[in-house]
Parts: sequence; structure tokens; C-alpha cells
Amino acid sequence: MLHSPQSKKESYTKMAEASAVSLARQHVLPKFLEAVNMLRDLPKEVAYITDELESFQDIIHKADEVVEAEEDKDRRERMKRRVMRLREAAFRMEDVIDEYMICEEKQHDDPRCAALLCEVVDYIKTLIPRLQIAYKIRDLKPLARAERDGFQSQFPLEQRPNSSRGNQDVKWNNLRMAPLYTEEAKVVGFDDPRDKLKDWLIKGRVERSVISVVGMAGLGKTTLAKQVFDDKEVIANFDCHACITVSQLYDVEKLLRDMLRKFCKEQREDPPHDVSNMDRMSLIDEVRNHLRHKRYVVLFDDVWNDKFWDDVEFAIVDDKNSSRILITTRYEKVAEFCKKSSFVQVHELKPLIEEKSLELFYKRAFQYGFNGCCPKELVAISLEIVRKCKGLPLAIVAIAGVLSRKSKSVPEWKLFSQNLSLELERNSELNNITKILGLSYDDLPYNLRECLLYFGMYPEDYEVKSNRLIRQWIAEGFVKPERGKALEEVAKQYLTELIHRNLVQVTSFTIDGKVKGCRVHDLLHEMILRKSKDTGFCQYIGDNGEHDQSVSSGIVRRLTIATDSNALIRSTESSHIRSILIITDKELSEQLVRRIPTKCMLLKVLHFEDALIYYVPENLGNLIHLKYLSFRNTWLKCLPKSIGKLQNLETLDVRQTHVSELPKEICKLKKLHHLLADEISSSLLKDCLGGMTSLQRLRLLNIDDDDDGVVIRELGKLKQLRELRMCKLRREHGNTLCSSINEMQLLEVLWIDTEVINLQFVSPMSTLGKLYLSGKLEGLPNWIPQLQNLVKLFFVWSKLTNDPLESLKDMPSLALLSFKLYAYEGETLHFQSGGFQQLKTLQLENMENLNSIFIDNGALSSLENLDLTVIPKLKTLPSGFQHLEKLKVLNILHMPLELEENIATNGGKEHWIVQNVPGLRIFSEMQIFDECCKSKIGLKIWPPVLIFMMEIDVQKLKHLEFKIPSAIQHLEKLQVLNILSMPIEFQNTIAVNAGQAHWKGPSTTILTSSNFFYSSQIILSVTYAKMKN
Repeated sequence: MLHSPQSKKESYTKMAEASAVSLARQHVLPKFLEAVNMLRDLPKEVAYITDELESFQDIIHKADEVVEAEEDKDRRERMKRRVMRLREAAFRMEDVIDEYMICEEKQHDDPRCAALLCEVVDYIKTLIPRLQIAYKIRDLKPLARAERDGFQSQFPLEQRPNSSRGNQDVKWNNLRMAPLYTEEAKVVGFDDPRDKLKDWLIKGRVERSVISVVGMAGLGKTTLAKQVFDDKEVIANFDCHACITVSQLYDVEKLLRDMLRKFCKEQREDPPHDVSNMDRMSLIDEVRNHLRHKRYVVLFDDVWNDKFWDDVEFAIVDDKNSSRILITTRYEKVAEFCKKSSFVQVHELKPLIEEKSLELFYKRAFQYGFNGCCPKELVAISLEIVRKCKGLPLAIVAIAGVLSRKSKSVPEWKLFSQNLSLELERNSELNNITKILGLSYDDLPYNLRECLLYFGMYPEDYEVKSNRLIRQWIAEGFVKPERGKALEEVAKQYLTELIHRNLVQVTSFTIDGKVKGCRVHDLLHEMILRKSKDTGFCQYIGDNGEHDQSVSSGIVRRLTIATDSNALIRSTESSHIRSILIITDKELSEQLVRRIPTKCMLLKVLHFEDALIYYVPENLGNLIHLKYLSFRNTWLKCLPKSIGKLQNLETLDVRQTHVSELPKEICKLKKLHHLLADEISSSLLKDCLGGMTSLQRLRLLNIDDDDDGVVIRELGKLKQLRELRMCKLRREHGNTLCSSINEMQLLEVLWIDTEVINLQFVSPMSTLGKLYLSGKLEGLPNWIPQLQNLVKLFFVWSKLTNDPLESLKDMPSLALLSFKLYAYEGETLHFQSGGFQQLKTLQLENMENLNSIFIDNGALSSLENLDLTVIPKLKTLPSGFQHLEKLKVLNILHMPLELEENIATNGGKEHWIVQNVPGLRIFSEMQIFDECCKSKIGLKIWPPVLIFMMEIDVQKLKHLEFKIPSAIQHLEKLQVLNILSMPIEFQNTIAVNAGQAHWKGPSTTILTSSNFFYSSQIILSVTYAKMKN
């Protein structure tokens, strides 16, 4: 039977359809059903992975302790590699959980759509990412299980904790032997603290007192305390003596038994026969009975636990016999805890000064040759090595000991100095330095360990600003929420704890005593880098491989780039990187900047501050996990619109950039806490400001175009706001602004810059700590003196005519008072007796009518810094200046020549008044504002006025004509000319080889820095020397 062509075609079509259906049933449908089931079970799988991650973290924490205690080097390295594999699995779990959370938190863009519809739309949008996450979890579960089981089978933790801790205690006791038995002749730099501690022990009150020696590891606390404890005069002053080493893990009963046995041995008595079996109460009674009516001294060495005092307080009875307890500790809170029942004196031990450091080094390095003196050819390299120790006796002694056995040749010592970081790791003698420092790290809770390791993200000896550090910690997730506290408050507690444990050094304070800048000791920084290498915490890439710590595995969690080398581009390949800090003043390659948003999708912190970066790619919005983003002090001109996709962003900093206008997409960032810019147009935020309720810091808001006051009213909805900086406020909006500010119960900083300021608050702002008012005031607002917690008060362009000091003098917290740029137009200022008791800094600037200042005895009793700037009619020092007994710094800036001559050392009639001020500085400063930065600027110097000038700084003058300030060649006493952050064309004009303006003064040094950053305030500052006979 013949079939037509048409029927054959239909037959083939049916067969094809049947085959397709069969194929779909066999292959596609199962895959589809599998995907449906995986999507359905995804929340349960994420919950499972979350629990598994917590389990992994517990195992890793325990494993870290075992690794540190392991004595066998080969076994320790094997364990490290295996623990790193556990970490890799944990990192992957964290990544998957974070990816899932982003899908869950996805916000729909159109607020008009129905909630159910939007949920469906959002779910469809995230369908593919969810399915990808489900497959990742499926693959990850068996891998994680295999890693955990493999580790447990090879290194079973449950069999090792006691022995591990025992080994660690034995090793620690061995390390503590040397400082306890150091000969007095070998000790350097302790004369003054030793005498002070002796006085505290022997003299003073009859009540039992606690004397605490506090400082970081390796400063010599034990050596100092034991030297004082063993002093013959101290021994003769007490009936009973005992020296007890406490350490991290101590047994209270054992400690009490040791005390009792040492007291009995000293008195040549036998301890109670059953002392080994006594319980705590019986031991306390025995010790009390033994010390009753006696004058005793006990040295408790190396106390770690702040609750230690609870364990010994009742044993060491107070019979009012001038007994003393001497404690050495790394932890400041140990001494604080003793104050509940004893008088406490604290000596904070500091690093050795350079002179004493060298003396100690020479004494140890050349003790068996050269009569303890350094050969002339080794002086320079010795100084280089000693400076790397940063005054830490532990390091100086250890390094000197190693070098004492080396050949005394310059090349060998130079090689040792160049490779010191490696020597600290490889040399068994030097390795003890990092072990001792590492004990402080091991004693930290795990969340504080991560905070400390974060200092490894910054260069050695780098001052980290505390505000920046705290925001980065929060973005990283290190800071855990505490009920009733903001995360920033908790983070500040973390930093304070690290400072109290003497792990972090404070480098600068705010005027009210808060931490402004901090860093870690260089050797502690080395230890941090080593820990980071072992844990994959971070990688630091510097010039010439500086601190280039390649981690043990392929996963690096955080990356610091401190070079412009193209080789670093490979480092940004890892999709696991959570943070990138760019710390270089060199131009970054366009390729690197482009790769970050495509290769590092899980970033939480991206820091470009101070880098030479001109733009960011449009796909910046890919970084949806990002919480911290800083472009501060860069060349950036604009932000991409995709920034609106950064739904988790908490900090955006574009201060000191070329960004003149923020994109309107900023309004989508509902989680933003800190919006920091040189200027933010109110029109940009007009429709969304009230919805940005997470904002804590908003600077600088320009409300010139807020005609109807909508933005000012919306400010009242920002109840979390702690800092508000705004400019160009209209007079008619004053009452509206006051109403809005009254809603901000947490406001700490208020900064207002406008032509006329008219603010009348009904109730004072109890939390306000800083107030900056730039603009004409019709009189001193009566609400300002009511600000009980105000620490800093600035008046600029205020044009006050009546002396405001009478109203301000009783403010209880005021530490800084500043009048600048015609803030006061009167002729006299009078500081009355008893006024301004807390004031530490007083700034008086640009007051053309002021001709006399009166300071009564008893006024300004705490003043430490006084600035007098451009006050042309003030030709003598303030009357009563001699009453400022605590004054440390007096800055005279561009003041009348008569005043300078009056305080001159060579015949100045008022010199006797200032001769005891430690920091007398005379400057002349010219400030030129060119906000548009379009015109060329020329600078001239008038030599007769600047006859004492020794130093000139020329910096950030973008449009200075490309020539040196005229007549500078007549400044015969000029020693230093600093060319800072100036265009390269300017520097070329003074180049030694071909500069058109180059000249040679008798002793002038020209110092240049080629990095140029824009600044709207451009400065030529001229520095004088302190005049001498």
C-alpha cells in the first residue's frame, strides 16, 4: 500500500513528537522536578548549612588551641593545613548563606504594586540565583562532611584538650623563667619606675594597697616588679614575702597552697600536714591566720583574669599594717577590679626611649667583647635594628642575643635586618617573641580576635582613625548586637577592650578624651600577619613584596593593596574576597578598578580612600553585599547610577573628591547610616529623605533650593541622626529646623553654615557634644549655655558685639571654644575667676577690633592650648596670662610684630611670662579660598615681616602660578621648604637640575611630595622658630 508524501510527513512528525515527549519524560522532567524540589527545600537546606557552619566554627576554635600547643613541628604544620581546609569549607558556607540572604532581602522597586504581586515578581526574579544556591548547597554538604570527619579521624580533638593545655602551660612557664631571674646589672631604663614603685611599697597609707604594673607583652613588667620585690630595703620593710606566678589558667586552690607554703618556708615553719587535701575555704583560713597582724608583700605575676581579685581578696587580710599587693598584668581591668575593696595605684609601663633601647642592645649584643661598646662601623645598622623593636625590651634582648653570636660584619648584620620578619618566624630564639605576644591574642574572645586581626589590613606603624575602623568592623559583621545599644557603641567597647588589654595603642585623642587614632606595635603587627596567613583572614600586598603574606590556601578573605603594580590584578580573581582596602597614593590601573565589581561579587568593604582613582565603572551596582564604600580624598568625579542597587550599603563617603552632585538613585539606599559628602543638594533628597530612617550621619546638606521647607521638615523623621551638617539655611526656616532637631534625641553634632542664624530651641539638646555655627548671630542664643554635655563650641562669622564669655563661663563640659573670622567684634574679652574650668583649648582668630584680653586668677584653670591668630590690635599678651599654669602650647599666628618682640628671648619685656610654656610656636599663615578653582593665583612674601621664618609649607595650591613665591630668596633664616601635594609643573620649576626658579640658600632643604589632591581650602603656611638668645 502506497502512502502519499503528505501522510509520510505527518507520520514522521508524530514519531518526532513521541520521541521528544519520551525524551522529556526520561531526562527533562526529572531535572525539572528535581529543581522544583530543591527550590522547595531550599530554606531547610540553608538552615542546615547555618547549623553546620556553627559546628565547623566550634571545631576550628578548638583546633586552633591544639595547633598552638602542639610541640612537634611537622605535626603542627599538618594540622594547620587540615584546619585551613576546614576554614575553606566554612568560608564557602558563609558565602552561600550570604547569597541566600540577599535573595530573601530583595526589595521591589515600585511601591505602588500590590504586596502579593510584588512577592511573586521578586521570587521569579531570584529563581535562577536560588536554584544556583540550591545546587551549591547540594555539592557543599558532602564536601563539608568529608572535611570534618577527615579532620576528626586524623586529629581527634576530644583526646587532646587536657594534654594540650598542659603542654602550653609548661611552655609558658619556661618562657617566664628569664624575666624572673634577670640580673639587676643587665636591666636598662627602669630607674625611674623602680624608684616610684619602691616608694609606693614602702611609704603611703596603712591600709592594704594594690600596686599594679600594666603594659603590653614584652615591656619588662615582670623584670621590673621582681627587681623591686627583691630590693633589700623592700625586703626589710615587710614581715612576709611571696612571689606567685598566676598566668592565664590558674587553679585557685593551687595558688593558695603556693602562697601558704612560701610563707611557711620563709618563716621556717612546716605547712599544715593536710594542706594538699584542703578545700578552698580551709586554705583561705590558713592563709589569713598566717598573715594576721603581719606586714606582708605579695607579688602576683602575670595576672590575666579581671576577676582574679575575687579569688584572693579574702585570703590576704587587711590588718592596717601597710601591707602591699604587687600585680603585673597586660590587662588594665585587673587593677580596676581591685578598687572595690582596696586602694589601687597603677604604673603604666612604656616602651624604652631610643637612647635606652640602644644602651640595652649594646649591653646584650657586645657583652662578651668590645667592652660592651658598639664598634663604630656597626652603629648605623644597630640603630636601624633597634628602631624596628620600637622600644620593646623583649625584642631588643632576644635580637641582641642572636647577633652577639654572629660575625661583627656590616653585610651580615644588614642582611639580618632586611630579613628580620623571616628571622622572627624561623629562628627558634626569636620565635619566643611572637609566642609571648601571641598569648594575648589567644586570650581574646573570638569576635575580638577578628577585630585585632583587622589591623593586619593596614601597613605597619599606620595610624587608623577609630571612626573608620569601627564602621569597617560593623560592615564585616564582627560586632554583635547588644540589647539597648547601637552597633557603633558596641564597637567602641570592643576597641576600648583591646586598648585595656594593651594590644592596641592610642595614637591620638579627641579633646574630650575619646580615641581618635590607634595602631598596634610593629612586632604585634608581625604576629597579626602570621595569624592572618594561617587563617586566610587577609593578604597584604605592598611594594617590592612588602608584607606579601601568601596564605596557606587559595582562599583569601580580605585583601589590602598598597602598590600600583599590575601583578596585583591576579589577587582580585578570588570570588571569596569580602574586603578590599586600597592604601596607596599611586594611580590605580583602569583594569584593576574594572575587575573588582565583576570578580569580587561578595565584597562588604571597599576602601579607595586617598587613592589616585578617577572613575568607577557602571557595574559597581553588582556589589549588592557592599556595606562600606569610601572614595574620600580621591579624584573621583561622579558616581554611577547603579549605586542605587547597593541595598545593604551603610557607609558612603565621597568627601574631598570632585563629586559635585550625587545621583538621585541614592534615595534607594534605605539602610544607609552614614552619608558623607562635601555637599548634598536638598533637591536630590526632597522626595526620599524622610524614608532614609537609618541615617546616623548626614553631611553636608545644602538646603538653598528648599523653597517650601519640605526637606527641613523631613529631617524630623530621622530619629537616629547623630550628626547633621548643613549649609545655606534660610532665615525663615529657623523655627521649622528647630522643630525637626527636637525630634533627634541622639544628636551629637550640629554644624550650620549660613548668612544669618536664627535658631530658638525650646528645650536644650541633652546629647549635643559639638556645635558649629557659621553665620551672623543677632546675639548669643540663650539655649547655648544650657547645653550641659557640649564639649566643642565654634563661632564663625558671628559678628557678636557683646562679650559672650559671661554667659558661657559655667558650661560644665566645654573643652574647646573657638571664635574665628570676625565671630566677635568687641574690643575686650574678660575671662572671669572660676569660669571655664574644663576648657582645654581656646582659639581666637581674625578679630580686628579686639585690643585687650583679661584673664582673672582662677579662670581657665585647665587650659592647655591657646591660639592667637590675626588680631591686629592685640599688641601684648593677655593680662593675667601668668595664671595659665597648665598651658602647654601657645600658637602666635600672624600677630602684630610688637607682640612677637614683647615675648622675644633677647630682651622681650614679657618673655618671663611665656618662658615656661613648653610649646611656644610663632607662625604666619595666609589662607586663600578659591572654591571655583578657575583663576591663577600668585603669592608674594614680604621679608621684613617674616624675619624669623625657618620653614615654609606650600601645599594643595592647585592653581598657584608655576613659580616659587616671590622674594623668597631674601629669607636668610629659611631652612626647610616643603612642597606638598603640588602639581608636577610647580615642582619642576624648582628642580635642582633645570628648574627656572631654583636657588640655593645657605642651608635650605627642599622637600617635595608629588601626590596632588584637590582641596577647596588652599594654604601657604609659614613657620617660625622659637626665638632664642
